[in-house]
Amino acid sequence: MTRVLLAVAAGGAMGCVLRFLATSWVVASWPRHYYLATLTVNMLGCLLIGLLSGLFLLRSDLPLELRTGLTVGLLGGLTTFSSFSLEMLSLLEGGRTAEAMGYLLCSMVGGLLAAWLGLTLARLCQ
Repeated sequence: MTRVLLAVAAGGAMGCVLRFLATSWVVASWPRHYYLATLTVNMLGCLLIGLLSGLFLLRSDLPLELRTGLTVGLLGGLTTFSSFSLEMLSLLEGGRTAEAMGYLLCSMVGGLLAAWLGLTLARLCQ
């Protein structure tokens, strides 16, 4: 378990650094379009988690540390949207459409409301 935790930590650190670099570059290049960094890393993360998950199904002999370090660590540090997308696909492919739609609605609307609430609370504390 310790080796898996270290792999996740190392991957997460790399993912966070990559996200920071992507954001810094986009903001420096196109300040009005700062959101493109988030969009790009989210789409890239979704592509990569799908690709890696498919490859790991074919290569289950690969070490758990590698598989978890790349998916949970690297892609989790880069973006959590990739995990969300894979979970949505899993629910849809499992025929759990109503549950998937509830998850989608709760995640999107709930996330926006939670962010708004946090921002509102921060403003109240000023």
